[in-house]
Amino acid sequence: DVQLVESGGGLVQPGGSLRLSCAASGYSVSTGYMAWFRQAPGKEREGVAAVDTAGAPTYTYAVAGRFTISKDNVKNTLYLQMNDLKSEDTAMYYCAAKRIVNEGWSFWGQGTQVTVS
Repeated sequence: DVQLVESGGGLVQPGGSLRLSCAASGYSVSTGYMAWFRQAPGKEREGVAAVDTAGAPTYTYAVAGRFTISKDNVKNTLYLQMNDLKSEDTAMYYCAAKRIVNEGWSFWGQGTQVTVS
């Protein structure tokens, strides 16, 4: 079974930083597609950042230049380094994964809360 377990969320002041982690089991981060999504209360879930099998990242406009997605193939873990956090970044953050580029996101973690206040 594939399991994705997020950690690293918390309460931080505006301008602060956090690093989220997503530990994968039953799934290889080195050969799959992975992403971070977030959902704020009353809002739809949105994609934040994604990385392909070659490690090439993409970001939504709102976080470009502030967030960095990366993966450690040895630790089989996905990361999201978040800098210069703003109140509008407050949300539940989810890790997602898929094995084929043209399929939907098949695997999801339970989420980790980020509060900027």
